[in-house]
Order: sequence, then C-alpha cells, then structure tokens
Amino acid sequence: MNPTDGDSDLEFRPKSYFWPMGLETHLLARIKGAERKAALKLLIECGQLDEIPGFLAQSALTEADRQALGRIHPAFMGGEYLPKLMADEVMIARITIASTTQDVTCVYARRGKNRIRYRVVDEYGGDTLSGRNTRTSVKPLTLAQLEAFFTGAWSVFDVLEMNFGDDGYDLEQMLDFVVSVDSEFYPQLGRLYRTRIREWAVRCRGGDYDEKLSRDQR
Repeated sequence: MNPTDGDSDLEFRPKSYFWPMGLETHLLARIKGAERKAALKLLIECGQLDEIPGFLAQSALTEADRQALGRIHPAFMGGEYLPKLMADEVMIARITIASTTQDVTCVYARRGKNRIRYRVVDEYGGDTLSGRNTRTSVKPLTLAQLEAFFTGAWSVFDVLEMNFGDDGYDLEQMLDFVVSVDSEFYPQLGRLYRTRIREWAVRCRGGDYDEKLSRDQR
C-alpha cells in the first residue's frame, strides 16, 4: 500500500507532463491568468470547446490586454504577470491567493535532454520566494516530492501567518484566502494542501479547536 496522508496518495506520480496529452490538458497547463483559466475550464467541462474565444486560449496576454483586465478589477490580473512559459514548458501546479490582485505562484516543468527541469515562479520576479526554486528529476515527481519542492520555495504557511497570525488563525478564513491549489497532473494536490493547512492551524492554535471545528476537519 502506498503511503497516504488523509485521502492523498503521496506516492502518486503522473506518467508524463508532456505530449501526448489531451488538448484540454495542454491548454489548461499553459494558461497564466487565474480568471481566464477558470473560464476556460468551465467551457471545457460544459463541452463547449468550439465556443472558446482566442482570448481565453492564449498562454499570455499583451501588456495592453493585461491593463484592460486590471481596469475591470485588480483580481483579473492574477497570474497574468507570471514569467513567460518556454515553448516546451507547462505549469504542473499553482496556488492562487485572495490578495488584492489575486496573486498566483506556480511550478513550471520542461523536458531537458536527460532530465525534467523545474522552477517555482511568482509574479514579482522571485521576490516572494524564500528557498530553493529549481530542481531536476529523471521521472515526474511524486505528489510528496512536488509538495516538498513547492513549499520549500514558497511557503503558503508563511503567507497565512502574515495575514492571519494576529487574528487567531481562523481556519475558515485561511481556507477561503487560499482561493485554489490546482494541477492538471496531480488531482489530489488541492486536497493535500487543505489537509496541511488544517494541521498547521491546529498546531498554531495549540490544538484547542472546539468539538464542532474538529468534526468539520475529518
């Protein structure tokens, strides 16, 4: 039996991040904008592939388009300022938080000559990263390896500490603040991070959650 954490199989390893893959996966793994990706995913799930506008399917937008989105609402800029993906690069994981501009942090992967090359990127030229943000592997990472790499480069817990430490680590507020943790290659990633946030909140609160909150965490 594979090691697990809650309902997450930490030894899960995708077969590949690269071709051949479905068109839908390829599109979603290269869209930078958080709101555009959400809209694209909804159209795909509704079977409306023929109705996808080119604006949504673009990996990156022009500066003029990004500014136009920002004028609608600052949150629409989320993800749009991530570094440009290389031709053979895909996003394998991303975390979106409910900051004013809905900031996104990602793990990119590309196929090298003999190894897969990874980098963790943010929308601020790496200013929010705090640890090693590159690595390589021969095979795709396991879920456990991906979690360790992502958290080591950019800790969501540091972000939550900064925003909620003085307010008693309210679990529901923290879970709402982390808008999404998603991956086209690791379907259990979001569930794993929610488990990690709950565990971290319990430790920060000294394990003094009331019976109802403890029951909700199961």
